[in-house]
Amino acid sequence: MKALQLVSPRTLDMGTLPDPPEPTSSEVLVRIRSCGVCGSDMHTFSEGSIAGQAAVYPCVLGHEPAGEVVESGRDVDDLPRGAKVAIEPFVVHSECEFTRKGRQNLALDNSFMGKDIPGALREYVVLPRRNLLKMPNSMTFADASFIEPLAVVLHTYELAQLIPGESVTIMGVGPIGLIAVAVAKQAGASRVIAVDRLSYRLEVARQLGADDVVDATRESPRATVLDITGHGTHVVVDAAGNTDSINASIACLRPGGRMVLIGIPSEPGIPVDFWRALDCEATIHVQKRSNGKAEEALSMLERGLIHSNAIMSHSFQLENGQEAFDMMADYRDGIIKPLIEW
Repeated sequence: MKALQLVSPRTLDMGTLPDPPEPTSSEVLVRIRSCGVCGSDMHTFSEGSIAGQAAVYPCVLGHEPAGEVVESGRDVDDLPRGAKVAIEPFVVHSECEFTRKGRQNLALDNSFMGKDIPGALREYVVLPRRNLLKMPNSMTFADASFIEPLAVVLHTYELAQLIPGESVTIMGVGPIGLIAVAVAKQAGASRVIAVDRLSYRLEVARQLGADDVVDATRESPRATVLDITGHGTHVVVDAAGNTDSINASIACLRPGGRMVLIGIPSEPGIPVDFWRALDCEATIHVQKRSNGKAEEALSMLERGLIHSNAIMSHSFQLENGQEAFDMMADYRDGIIKPLIEW
């Protein structure tokens, strides 16, 4: 089968992978139809590694896929041929103490698409039935590819324990940060402040409900957030993941505030302003993926509380995947998030 492969940093090429195996009794063969490009894909694309794990070339990226069922195993009776599905890229191979406690994202025996196993920028994939979410016929493949990043943000606010009426700062409004803006407003945040270095992203943040925007190239995030709120915000979501953003996030917390770091740093060691965190008795969470929030994400889409086209700004065919990644890496053409389709 065809696959878009990363063959060296910033270089993609159409290649081939072995055809998928026949699905076992509890598995499903899916034809991939779309896949969103994520910021974590961009780390591997641009830097050749992510979170300390170097790419092994050639490799296949992509972990926000959607597709249609080709064949189901004999024990799968609820996904007929042609059914539209969103795909959970985190595959749990066996139960453990963490999965039994509802923390699927911490499963000890796991694989992740685009990291441990080939990603979704290929024609077909065979996955366990539990990794597939059946989509309504009325929804698009773009909607289905939007499930995974939306589910990630829902887990963000689960960790933050956001209470209606509280204030939120979003540090970095790329795709995940923009979804975080929209979800914060839906969750009843009294004030949402968006911080970024790109003016076009800040404009989209306003459209999605941000009450205030801060251009970090012109203003101090800490000074501006404190000026707006008096004591900082209850919650800060850091979707940028670098030294400046992490320390700015801590500085924007009010006493007793909670911070969730979802951005993935490129550097292995981050100097953190521990004294500031200590002074406000900060709670700092570092997030790993979505922890099974796909059903809630689908519910939000079905109810029209958030729309995939607010984030999925550009569409490319698989054979033009290089252009999608280049545009994302260079922040060209007002891009927010590309969707690759085939």
